[in-house]
Amino acid sequence: MLLNLLLGCSRFLNKVSGSIAMLLIVYILGHILLEIVLRFFGTSTYVLDEFVGYAVATLTFLGLGYSLERGSLIRVGLIIERLPSSKRWIFDLFATLASLAMFAWIYSYWQTNVLRSFKRGTTSESIMETPLWIPQGLVLVGLGLLCFTLFTHALILLFRQQSPEISSPHE
Repeated sequence: MLLNLLLGCSRFLNKVSGSIAMLLIVYILGHILLEIVLRFFGTSTYVLDEFVGYAVATLTFLGLGYSLERGSLIRVGLIIERLPSSKRWIFDLFATLASLAMFAWIYSYWQTNVLRSFKRGTTSESIMETPLWIPQGLVLVGLGLLCFTLFTHALILLFRQQSPEISSPHE
C-alpha cells in the first residue's frame, strides 16, 4: 500500500516536472523568436543567453526523473541481459542505489550552494541582476525529484523483487 502511494506520488510529481520542462522548451523558442524580431528593430532583451541558459539547466534536471520513470535514459544492457530474468532485479537494485548515493551527494552539495547564494544575495552580472538562488533552486528541485524517483524505484525493487512497470507517456 505504501509502495503504491510512493509510486503514485513519484509518477505525479514527475509528470508535473516533465510538463514544466516541456513548457520551458516552448519558452526558449518564444524568447529566441522574440529576440530575432527585436533585433530587426535594433534592440534586444539583453538577457537571452542568461535566461535560456537557466531554462536549459532547469528543464534538464526537471526532466531526469520523468525520463528515468519512462525508461528513456540511456541504459547499457550488456551485463544485465546476460543474467537470468529472476536475478536482474538485484543488479538493477545495485545500480539504482549507486545512482541514488551519487545524486544524493550532488543534491547535498548543490543545496549548500543554493543556500550560500541566498544568504549572500548573489546575483548574476547581467543587466537583470537575477538572484542566483532562483535558477540554482530550480535545479535543486529537479535533483530532489530524481532522488525521490530513485528511492521509490529502489524500494520497489527491494520489496517486489522486480522493476516497476515503465509508465507510458499517455498515463
